[in-house]
Amino acid sequence: MSADLGPSWATTAAAVDRAAANFLDTVSDRLPGLLPERDHTVVFAALGRLAGGVDDPAGRAAALAVLARAHRGVGLLPQHADLLGDALLAAVARENRAHWTAALATGWERGLRRAVTAVRRAAARVGDGPAWWRAEVVAHDRAADGVAVLTVRPRRPMPYRPGQAVPVCAPRRPGAWRWYSPANAPRPDGTMELHVLGVAVGTVSGALVDGVRPGEPLLLGPPCGISLLLDPSPWHDLLLVAGGTGLAPLRALVEQLAAAPDGRRVTLVAGARTPADLYDRATLAELEAAHEWLTVVPAYSHDPAAGPAEQGDALTVALRHHTGGQEVHLCGPPPMVAGARLRLLAAGVPADRIHLPDTFDR
Repeated sequence: MSADLGPSWATTAAAVDRAAANFLDTVSDRLPGLLPERDHTVVFAALGRLAGGVDDPAGRAAALAVLARAHRGVGLLPQHADLLGDALLAAVARENRAHWTAALATGWERGLRRAVTAVRRAAARVGDGPAWWRAEVVAHDRAADGVAVLTVRPRRPMPYRPGQAVPVCAPRRPGAWRWYSPANAPRPDGTMELHVLGVAVGTVSGALVDGVRPGEPLLLGPPCGISLLLDPSPWHDLLLVAGGTGLAPLRALVEQLAAAPDGRRVTLVAGARTPADLYDRATLAELEAAHEWLTVVPAYSHDPAAGPAEQGDALTVALRHHTGGQEVHLCGPPPMVAGARLRLLAAGVPADRIHLPDTFDR
């Protein structure tokens, strides 16, 4: 989907968000009973950003996962899509009037048609269930420089499996969704941890790290992804390799095994630049102390004082601890993941024992 449907990414995104804020005045009275009024803005803003191509591929995929469930859940018909589209074009044109041209209008119409087609196709593939869960932030901790650990509680039970990711949206930016993996196995109280690294251009990450506070709402989309899930057959020990906040889904796998040990031995390599950047050290130490089958190995890429076994990037250190027969699960920043498969194959790890995160970029 093209990102050239407005004068700039920022201008287009802002126009969509402003238009969404006024959506109830534009169209809600013509969609009686389809969605609760408070949900109209979420659907409208997500569709607008999808049509405008104002997010990266993973962000668009997150919005699409939510919209597909919404479409399937309420049974939107072609005439409803047309109504939404007309309202979207009118609202974006109004908010972007200083730059609006016939060519821009044509581009938005094409983008909208592509977005609606993508939603319909995705709706045919997704399972039934809520499009999103409303949740409350119950704790917000600045765990390291630029990293926040949020504890959130959905208002109704949210089923997910350790290793999956969920789209997350801060309601103040209702159209922007980003993927985050819960850092824990499901808990009796339903709470989950989200580990968020703030990035300079991150609409959602910036809001989560610097904006939200306990008591504020979040929206959580449907859990997705199968690539990091554990094989239920405990035939092989595990080597878990985490870079930065890629630790979250791998810690959830450790908690899954802690709840139901199956005889596998687990080595978790947690990568960070320095000890100060290894934001979850206390929890990892508690897990290691409680379970004799778990070994936690820190990996420091920029700490000259680290011992030889700990010095290097996470994958380099992990390969020192690799033994034949292990299943390898790896999660971390995109550059780390991009080169991981070739390095693991070169080290002799069979392809069917390499588990990398879903990219969510299609």
